Amino acid sequence: MSASTGQVVESASSRGLITISIMLATVMQAIDTTIANVALPNMQGAMSATQDQISWVLTSYIVAAAIMTPVTGVLAAQLGRKRIFLISVAGFTLSSVLCGTSQTLFQIVLFRLLQGVFGAGLVPLSQAVLLDTYPREQHGSAMAIWGLGVMVGPIIGPSLGGYITEFYNWRWIFYINLPVGLLAFGGILASVRETRVSDSQRFDYFGFFLLSIAIGSLQLLLDRGQSLDWFSSSEIVVETVTAILCLYMFVVHTLTADDPFIPPAMFRDRNFIGGLILMFVIGVTLLATLALLPPFMQQLMGFPVVTTGYLLAPRGMGTMLAMVLVGRLVDKIDARLLILAGLSLTIVALFMMTRFTTEVPESAIVLTSVIQGFGFGFVFVPLSTNTFSTLAARFRTEGTAMYSLIRNIGSSIGISVVVTMLARNAQVNHADLAEFINPFRPVMTPGSLPSVWDWTTATGAAALNAEVSRQALTISYLNDFRLIMWITVAAIPLLLLFKGKGGRS
Repeated sequence: MSASTGQVVESASSRGLITISIMLATVMQAIDTTIANVALPNMQGAMSATQDQISWVLTSYIVAAAIMTPVTGVLAAQLGRKRIFLISVAGFTLSSVLCGTSQTLFQIVLFRLLQGVFGAGLVPLSQAVLLDTYPREQHGSAMAIWGLGVMVGPIIGPSLGGYITEFYNWRWIFYINLPVGLLAFGGILASVRETRVSDSQRFDYFGFFLLSIAIGSLQLLLDRGQSLDWFSSSEIVVETVTAILCLYMFVVHTLTADDPFIPPAMFRDRNFIGGLILMFVIGVTLLATLALLPPFMQQLMGFPVVTTGYLLAPRGMGTMLAMVLVGRLVDKIDARLLILAGLSLTIVALFMMTRFTTEVPESAIVLTSVIQGFGFGFVFVPLSTNTFSTLAARFRTEGTAMYSLIRNIGSSIGISVVVTMLARNAQVNHADLAEFINPFRPVMTPGSLPSVWDWTTATGAAALNAEVSRQALTISYLNDFRLIMWITVAAIPLLLLFKGKGGRS
């Protein structure tokens, strides 16, 4: 291990065990970010909870993970990266088992919160370990492996969760973490080296307090805004003001404190800043699309949960194929060109999705999933490699934590925006379509419409209104797909923020 950088030089034989061990931990955490979503109705019945109450199963995990992610670098510096990694894996595995044994709403929310606390560091720690384990010329391949776990996890999570919930029991979506966690713990204990502990870095309690309140308030207003009608709710107003005020105070504190919570020096790196901005956009587009497709297929197309999961699975296959390919290309081709290719494929897939109808064939859904998964795979690896290509090794753990935090915040904002736009556009579209239903149009005369839509009877009027609502919601989904497509298009100029090979701009 280099004293100056903290770089750990491992033999080729030991890299395999290290990679497998930390990727088990990464995949376990990544899958858990989405695996519980499809099981919420079953949990709601088991806990006798309302819709708003059961949503805290997701919110508690997200908020806890968001708050604890930036702490990873400081804890790793003070206690050692390996020690923090082992504590995180053990705590995450134990809290997963406790989630499965929960009998009340309070218990499962509490244990999900603990899952978030312990799981927050798994992704940034695994990325930092891989970057230190492999030499710089193999960072592209290392990030391909790491990205595979981070990207495929959220993609296969709903599919796996739907299968387990349908054929077994929702508790098993948590129990399956036990063998994975034990294998990861044993592998990390046996193979990963401990880093040097630094006593010089004091913990910035005030900075951590400000950032925690800012992130927690932001997550709460994003998660609860739609159900509370956003700024018509005093709770959302308070959370918004709190988030903005605490974030402002945190920035001022970081720039003026002697030993801040997040070192400002790492934000002088141009590639790192460009990577954070682009990763925020990727976070918006990745999980926002995944949040829209399952309800589109279940509510409008009538697919069961298991079929929905099967149709989304090819997205993960496209991502895996792309990452295997791009891992070999990232050191030979300018990363900006690879990212451009990935963004272009994503745009093509989203454009195809704007042409969806409720009668769209399953093959079209699979095709767009594969193309989009392939596109994300081409973006994620070179983006991760370029982001950390020039960042000083001493900032690596803090940098990877910030990278994960920005991705999660982007995902939360993206989901909140598309869900809000979906609900509001559905109302607007319904009103617009309803204007065409009047007795003075020839198509509305008796006998012109199918008898089931005979608006002159109460039953027919209800059926016709249901069809209008269905079509209005369909248009709203297509509008959301179009919005995500344009956000992706707008991300392309951000590639100019990166330096090319040899420092070229």
